[in-house]
Amino acid sequence: MDPAELTERLRAGDTRALARAITLVESGHRAAGAVLKAFRGGKKSKVVGLTGSPGSGKSTLTDRLIEEARKRGEQVAVLAVDPSSPFTGGAILGDRIRMMRHHQDAGVYIRSLASRGALGGLAGAAVGALALLEAFGFERIFVETVGVGQSEVDIARVADTTVLVLTPASGDAVQAFKAGVMEIADLFVVNKFDLPGGERVVQELKITLEIAPARPGGWKPPVLSVVATKGDGVAGLFEGLEAHHAHLIKHNLLEAHRLERARFQVESVIQEWGRRRTLAGKDLVALVAAGELTPEEAAGRLLKQTAHEPGF
Repeated sequence: MDPAELTERLRAGDTRALARAITLVESGHRAAGAVLKAFRGGKKSKVVGLTGSPGSGKSTLTDRLIEEARKRGEQVAVLAVDPSSPFTGGAILGDRIRMMRHHQDAGVYIRSLASRGALGGLAGAAVGALALLEAFGFERIFVETVGVGQSEVDIARVADTTVLVLTPASGDAVQAFKAGVMEIADLFVVNKFDLPGGERVVQELKITLEIAPARPGGWKPPVLSVVATKGDGVAGLFEGLEAHHAHLIKHNLLEAHRLERARFQVESVIQEWGRRRTLAGKDLVALVAAGELTPEEAAGRLLKQTAHEPGF
């Protein structure tokens, strides 16, 4: 299927074409650029990022948020960024399994992407996939990330609203703050609140946030408690998402989010180029290992080689 035909099918609302286009973006196929360029614009989606440590219940919570969004008549998409297999590069968690009850709903589209070793828990391809989903017309897009701790900050550069999911078993909230993860969140959610220690974590978060730096526009991140397995507190969380989006609009902050998302995408492309060039330039890498070249000199040579290639 050529890019023009694929684009036409996307404009016609063909979800199979959407799946094909996301695969092209994820694999770095040359045709992906043409599709992304031709199929863009349209209505801006509400992009919500969910992050937190593995086992905090992000997938179950996302499943409940899908349900809440559908009650409001929204068309919903989910990008679940899974850890990559070190052997195949493919996603290995398959968080879509926890959301399978929505698979027959035409108003819900769920896709897993492999993180492919991205330090922040997001593959650069996730932003390209996000652009396709937005252009396709989904009103709300949930991006669920790997949950890898301190490096889990890229989500704040991609999402309009970032939700940090914690549990009573996640330890001292102050330690989470020291790790830097708390600084990226617009809303804090203590999931599995029915477990011992739930109220303690909520209080620790509230005390810690009192001394945290001010957020853009004076936003004060709320601390919410939910039990995702039962659906308790999910409606309140959804209202919190709506309140933050309204705050962004009121203070003209959405455009800044979009610019940061574009910056992240450009940086991701450069990072991927560097990775591929390093794999191809084994001779230069060997010279660095032998001490005959500095990393800067080797990188400079690789950049010069790339600059002289057709289409660069």
